[in-house]
Amino acid sequence: MKNEFYLILPDIRSCHNVGAMFRTADACGATKLFLVGYTAVPPKAQIDKVSLGAEKWMPWEQKKDLRRLIVSLKKKGVQIVGLEKTASSIKIGDFVLSSLNGKADNDIALVVGNEVDGISEDILKLCDDVVHIPMYGKKESLNVSVAAGIAMYEISSKVRK
Repeated sequence: MKNEFYLILPDIRSCHNVGAMFRTADACGATKLFLVGYTAVPPKAQIDKVSLGAEKWMPWEQKKDLRRLIVSLKKKGVQIVGLEKTASSIKIGDFVLSSLNGKADNDIALVVGNEVDGISEDILKLCDDVVHIPMYGKKESLNVSVAAGIAMYEISSKVRK
Protein backbone atom coordinates (compact mmCIF):
# COMPACT_ATOMS: atom_id res chain seq x y z
CA MET A 1 0.00 0.00 0.00
CA LYS A 2 1.25 3.45 -0.86
CA ASN A 3 1.66 6.09 1.81
CA GLU A 4 -0.37 9.26 1.88
CA PHE A 5 1.57 12.30 0.64
CA TYR A 6 0.20 15.74 1.44
CA LEU A 7 1.30 19.19 0.31
CA ILE A 8 0.66 22.10 2.67
CA LEU A 9 0.58 25.60 1.18
CA PRO A 10 0.45 28.23 3.94
CA ASP A 11 -0.15 31.87 3.00
CA ILE A 12 0.97 31.58 -0.63
CA ARG A 13 0.47 35.00 -2.21
CA SER A 14 0.59 34.12 -5.90
CA CYS A 15 -2.30 32.30 -7.54
CA HIS A 16 0.13 31.27 -10.29
CA ASN A 17 2.28 29.51 -7.68
CA VAL A 18 -0.80 27.77 -6.28
CA GLY A 19 -1.81 26.61 -9.76
CA ALA A 20 1.69 25.34 -10.52
CA MET A 21 1.75 23.39 -7.26
CA PHE A 22 -1.64 21.80 -8.04
CA ARG A 23 -0.26 20.62 -11.36
CA THR A 24 3.01 19.34 -9.91
CA ALA A 25 1.27 17.68 -6.95
CA ASP A 26 -0.82 15.74 -9.46
CA ALA A 27 2.28 14.73 -11.43
CA CYS A 28 4.00 13.53 -8.24
CA GLY A 29 1.01 11.54 -7.02
CA ALA A 30 0.19 13.69 -4.01
CA THR A 31 -2.87 12.60 -2.05
CA LYS A 32 -4.19 16.04 -1.16
CA LEU A 33 -3.27 19.71 -0.93
CA PHE A 34 -4.04 21.80 2.13
CA LEU A 35 -4.53 25.48 1.25
CA VAL A 36 -3.92 27.36 4.49
CA GLY A 37 -4.45 30.92 5.65
CA TYR A 38 -4.85 33.43 2.83
CA THR A 39 -3.73 31.02 0.10
CA ALA A 40 -6.25 31.38 -2.74
CA VAL A 41 -8.53 28.46 -3.53
CA PRO A 42 -10.12 27.28 -6.78
CA PRO A 43 -12.03 28.19 -8.75
CA LYS A 44 -9.96 31.24 -9.58
CA ALA A 45 -8.89 32.19 -13.09
CA GLN A 46 -5.18 32.51 -12.30
CA ILE A 47 -5.05 29.14 -10.50
CA ASP A 48 -7.09 27.39 -13.18
CA LYS A 49 -4.94 28.77 -16.01
CA VAL A 50 -1.67 27.43 -14.58
CA SER A 51 -2.95 24.15 -13.13
CA LEU A 52 -4.45 23.12 -16.50
CA GLY A 53 -7.34 21.29 -14.89
CA ALA A 54 -5.50 19.64 -12.00
CA GLU A 55 -7.55 21.79 -9.60
CA LYS A 56 -10.64 19.89 -10.77
CA TRP A 57 -9.46 16.40 -9.77
CA MET A 58 -6.75 16.92 -7.18
CA PRO A 59 -8.27 16.69 -3.69
CA TRP A 60 -7.76 19.84 -1.64
CA GLU A 61 -9.00 21.31 1.57
CA GLN A 62 -8.95 24.86 2.89
CA LYS A 63 -7.71 25.39 6.45
CA LYS A 64 -7.44 28.60 8.42
CA ASP A 65 -4.79 27.69 10.99
CA LEU A 66 -1.47 26.07 10.05
CA ARG A 67 -0.48 25.15 13.59
CA ARG A 68 -3.79 23.39 14.22
CA LEU A 69 -3.49 21.48 10.91
CA ILE A 70 0.04 20.30 11.70
CA VAL A 71 -0.89 19.19 15.22
CA SER A 72 -3.89 17.31 13.84
CA LEU A 73 -1.81 15.55 11.18
CA LYS A 74 0.88 14.64 13.71
CA LYS A 75 -1.74 13.04 15.96
CA LYS A 76 -2.61 10.81 12.99
CA GLY A 77 1.04 9.77 12.65
CA VAL A 78 1.87 11.96 9.65
CA GLN A 79 5.55 12.90 9.36
CA ILE A 80 5.79 16.68 8.90
CA VAL A 81 8.61 17.86 6.64
CA GLY A 82 9.35 21.57 6.31
CA LEU A 83 11.07 22.89 3.19
CA GLU A 84 13.30 25.70 4.46
CA LYS A 85 17.02 26.49 4.60
CA THR A 86 18.08 26.71 8.26
CA ALA A 87 21.27 26.12 10.24
CA SER A 88 20.14 22.57 11.01
CA SER A 89 18.19 21.64 7.85
CA ILE A 90 19.42 18.70 5.80
CA LYS A 91 19.74 18.38 2.04
CA ILE A 92 16.57 16.96 0.50
CA GLY A 93 18.57 14.17 -1.16
CA ASP A 94 20.20 13.16 2.14
CA PHE A 95 16.79 13.16 3.83
CA VAL A 96 15.35 10.87 1.15
CA LEU A 97 18.32 8.49 1.41
CA SER A 98 18.55 8.40 5.19
CA SER A 99 14.99 8.89 6.44
CA LEU A 100 12.95 7.31 3.68
CA ASN A 101 15.45 4.87 2.14
CA GLY A 102 12.80 3.47 -0.17
CA LYS A 103 10.63 2.21 2.68
CA ALA A 104 8.74 5.15 4.10
CA ASP A 105 6.53 3.86 6.89
CA ASN A 106 4.72 7.08 7.66
CA ASP A 107 2.40 9.27 5.71
CA ILE A 108 4.24 12.50 4.87
CA ALA A 109 3.18 16.14 4.68
CA LEU A 110 5.48 18.63 2.97
CA VAL A 111 5.13 22.21 4.22
CA VAL A 112 6.38 24.92 1.87
CA GLY A 113 7.04 28.49 2.91
CA ASN A 114 5.52 31.80 2.01
CA GLU A 115 7.22 33.49 -0.96
CA VAL A 116 8.71 36.28 1.18
CA ASP A 117 8.94 35.02 4.76
CA GLY A 118 9.39 31.27 4.32
CA ILE A 119 8.28 29.07 7.23
CA SER A 120 8.14 30.77 10.62
CA GLU A 121 10.35 29.58 13.47
CA ASP A 122 7.41 28.38 15.57
CA ILE A 123 6.14 26.21 12.69
CA LEU A 124 9.64 24.85 12.00
CA LYS A 125 9.73 23.63 15.60
CA LEU A 126 6.62 21.55 14.91
CA CYS A 127 8.23 19.85 11.91
CA ASP A 128 9.69 16.38 12.34
CA ASP A 129 12.31 17.18 9.70
CA VAL A 130 13.44 20.32 7.91
CA VAL A 131 15.01 19.94 4.49
CA HIS A 132 16.53 22.28 1.94
CA ILE A 133 17.55 22.23 -1.70
CA PRO A 134 21.26 23.01 -2.13
CA MET A 135 21.93 26.19 -4.12
CA TYR A 136 25.03 26.33 -6.30
CA GLY A 137 24.58 29.71 -7.97
CA LYS A 138 24.47 33.26 -6.64
CA LYS A 139 20.79 33.19 -5.64
CA GLU A 140 20.01 31.63 -2.28
CA SER A 141 16.45 30.57 -3.04
CA LEU A 142 14.04 29.34 -5.69
CA ASN A 143 10.49 30.31 -6.52
CA VAL A 144 8.21 28.46 -4.07
CA SER A 145 6.48 26.44 -6.78
CA VAL A 146 9.82 25.38 -8.30
CA ALA A 147 11.24 24.43 -4.89
CA ALA A 148 8.04 22.56 -3.99
CA GLY A 149 8.25 20.70 -7.30
CA ILE A 150 11.81 19.55 -6.65
CA ALA A 151 10.98 18.45 -3.11
CA MET A 152 7.76 16.71 -4.14
CA TYR A 153 9.60 14.79 -6.83
CA GLU A 154 12.39 13.73 -4.48
CA ILE A 155 9.98 12.58 -1.77
CA SER A 156 7.41 10.99 -4.08
CA SER A 157 10.13 9.00 -5.84
CA LYS A 158 10.47 7.07 -2.56
CA VAL A 159 6.94 7.28 -1.17
CA ARG A 160 5.25 6.33 -4.45
CA LYS A 161 7.43 3.32 -5.39
